[in-house]
Amino acid sequence: MGSLRGRDYLSVVDLSPEELVTVLELSKDFKRRLYGGERVVPVLQGKTLMLIFQKPSTRTRVSFEVAMKQLGGFTVTANWTELQLGRGETVADTARTLSRYVDGIAARVYKHSELVELAQHATVPVINALSDLEHPVQALADFLTIWEKRGKIAGVNVAFLGDGADNVAHSLILMAASLGANIRVGTARGYEPSPKILELAEERARRSGASIDVVYSIEEAVRGADVVYTDVWVSMGQEAEAERRVRDLSPYRVTPDVMRLAKPDAIFMHCLPAKRGYEVVDEVIDGPWSAVWDQAENRLHTQKALLALLL
Repeated sequence: MGSLRGRDYLSVVDLSPEELVTVLELSKDFKRRLYGGERVVPVLQGKTLMLIFQKPSTRTRVSFEVAMKQLGGFTVTANWTELQLGRGETVADTARTLSRYVDGIAARVYKHSELVELAQHATVPVINALSDLEHPVQALADFLTIWEKRGKIAGVNVAFLGDGADNVAHSLILMAASLGANIRVGTARGYEPSPKILELAEERARRSGASIDVVYSIEEAVRGADVVYTDVWVSMGQEAEAERRVRDLSPYRVTPDVMRLAKPDAIFMHCLPAKRGYEVVDEVIDGPWSAVWDQAENRLHTQKALLALLL
């Protein structure tokens, strides 16, 4: 495997399965070293990451900023409207300019096409910090958590409940297919994953041996699962659809009864923020099944690994 230096990470499939494993292995090493007292591992000393946000962020912003500091680097963080982008400067011109100042760009955008354009014109690595199509940095943290909790990834059974066309679901499907985990998406009709995402996943699954299924029965999705995963039903930018989405997706709410359909030692995962009482109830997210806080922490460790390899 060659160096990842200088590469973009806009989609899970931008990295090969072997490269994804390399990121996860380095994540485990950074986590071990941090818990061993190494607060700073200065592999990116003097380097700067630009963070651009069109949407609000807690975990993504803080974990990227802390990751760079713990790697000896710096961050510059700006809202889209704080930059000249908000006054009509093109994405292409912004990419060309920022590439003269910083060593990498991570952007959270509404439209994936804007991220693609940013990467096309930047001469430094561009990282997808969430778009309407994917959330690939989240998927790295998800599968580090699964590896830690289940002791393996290949052969693990993951059930995703809710909006199958969700950006987190898309990246979860692609990561599972890449690394040999089986995934069943339990969703309502009209909320199926993107056909393009499923096509890419099937290509990866043919090599890894993973299975990918989209079902409409919550029992079929969850029975025998090692992991039960959900996300909010109304993502940022979908507020006008909130009433319809809540009505359509309410049957897929994760409750203790749903968790009991899974394996006895199954874990519950959520990328956060959670809309408690909607996609998940308090008894689950605060209960013995929940791995969400370890999952949230792992955003830091996986992003440290990704940045160390790309920048």
